[in-house]
This record gives sequence, structure tokens and C-alpha cells, in this order.
Amino acid sequence: MPSLMKIAVCGAGAWGTTIALHWAKQGHNVFLMPRRPEHATRLRSDDENKEYLPGFPFSRQLKVETLFRTILPSIDVVFLASPSYAMRDWCERIKDSVANSIGRQLFISLAKGLEIETGKTPCEIIQDCLPGAAVGSLSGPTFANEVASGQPAAMTLAVERISDLAQSVQDAASGPNMRIYLSEDLRGVELGGCMKNVYAIAAGVCQGLRLGDNALAALLTRALAEMVRVGTAMGAKAETFYGLSGFGDLVATCHGQWSRNRTFGEMISGGENASNIIERQNTAVEGYRTAKAFHIECQNQNIEAPILEQAYRILYEDKSPKEALFDLMSRDLKRE
Repeated sequence: MPSLMKIAVCGAGAWGTTIALHWAKQGHNVFLMPRRPEHATRLRSDDENKEYLPGFPFSRQLKVETLFRTILPSIDVVFLASPSYAMRDWCERIKDSVANSIGRQLFISLAKGLEIETGKTPCEIIQDCLPGAAVGSLSGPTFANEVASGQPAAMTLAVERISDLAQSVQDAASGPNMRIYLSEDLRGVELGGCMKNVYAIAAGVCQGLRLGDNALAALLTRALAEMVRVGTAMGAKAETFYGLSGFGDLVATCHGQWSRNRTFGEMISGGENASNIIERQNTAVEGYRTAKAFHIECQNQNIEAPILEQAYRILYEDKSPKEALFDLMSRDLKRE
């Protein structure tokens, strides 16, 4: 029986709340820490997250807190459940609170996107802000409502080095409805989680244009090949992209009814400007900003990534999705 742990989840969106609920269900002491004080007040009053994850009441193991300096020094695992573009802000917010406890804590990112200005992954951002921190990324094909409902799922916990604490987290998080696998390819797991969001936007465009199952299957197949090519060029291991955080997450995000990135792509297929849609969103669409970040990185490193490139042109240059499809289909023929 895994020993009980003290868990903090920084960020109370749908996925952060789901992770908090899952750990509380496993019997651990969990502190859910929203970004906004008024949100914390509503969470305590409602005893559930009606704004982002309605219908899942909190258990007595889950407490809503905003006192970072009081709570965080005694925490074993800190989950950072913010979009990638807000990761640096969250790290700066908790920096002073964990200054004396970093050496014995594990900071796990739940974000899946690159920082546009630097091209850094979420874990690289954490290490920038919290020097000496042990970091990890929890990734895989999971939708918040399904995990919160207790439906079966599997995920990958990637760390730079598999430590006793990482193994303890694996044991403690796994249960009848959740299986956690460990990986030491942190970069590969993060890059796969980032890229699949851009491909999900492309899949949504494909579905919105009603191009059929053949076209979607071809897109996903070539997206996986591109994911491997781009990821290995950026320092990841090829085999990582055939696992849960690569192929698994790609399939789920491109097909799942809960996928924000896929739904966003469907909306774009109707001809609306991408930035206008983003301004109306209440939740993060990570693939939008990540498409720009990968465009910059692929240009700088001279990496061939036609699907990522056409997604960027649709999102940031108002290129017609049909024109982008034509350009993809008319590329020089080659061996698979």
C-alpha cells in the first residue's frame, strides 16, 4: 500500500481539479490552489468546481487553499496545472514559498505547450524559475470528465532521472482506474504533448470540412511521422512518440468529443479568424500558441514539418484551410 502524500495542485481549471479529485480519491491529502481568490471562495462555497468541472463534488481529503507560504513548504508533490503561457507566472508566484523546500519536492507540469518567446517546454520554464527543482511531466490520452468519472485511463510520468520520489508518485497515483508509466525521456514526453495539440487543430479542420475518414486517417498517420521527425531533431527519443504521450494522446485529442483543440479546428474550418475565436474562449487552446512556437523553432533549426507549417499559416496568416490542404497534397511524392 503506497504511503500517503501531501499534494498541491496550482491551478483550478478542469484538468487541475481532476488531478486533485483523483489524488483525493486515492486517500491523499490534497490542496487545490486557484489563481483567483474569488474562484477559491466559490469553490469552497459550492464544494465543487462549477465553473470548469461541474458535477464532481469535493471529498473531505480535498481542501481549497490560497495560502502558498503556509501550505507549500510541507508539500511532497506540486502539480502545476496552468496553460504553458501562464507557467512562468505561476512559478514566480510560488517561488518564495518553496525556496527552502525545493530539494525534497517534485514539481510536475500538466501543461502541453511551448513558450513562444523562448521555445522552452513547461519543465524548462519551471527549472528557469525554480533552480535546482526536480521536475516531471504527467501526460497521456486523458480527458478531464472521464478521469473525474473514474473511467479507465493510463498516463506517462516523465522525469529526468527515476528517483525514489518519482516511483512513490507512480505507486501513489496508480489505482483501479489509473495506470502510470515512468519515462526518463522528459523532453520527448513534453514535445509529444505539445505537438499533438497542433495536429488536433488540423484534425478539427479536416472534420469540419467533412473530408472523410480516409483523409483524417492519412492526416494522423503523417502527423505521427512528422512528430517523430521533429521530436528527434529536437533531442527526444523516437520510441517515446509511439507511446501514451505521443500516439496515444494524438489519437485521443484528434478524436475525443472533449478536445478543445479539435473543436477549435472545426470552428476555423467555417472561415472565422482564429484570433477572434481565441478571444472568446474561456479555457486554453494550447495548440494555437504552440503552432507559432513550433513554426519559429522549425525555421531556426531547419526542420521539415509541413503539417505544423500549414497549421501555422491557417492560424496566423489567415490561409484558407482548403488551400493549405491543396499544398499538402501537391507536395513532391516520396517513399513512406
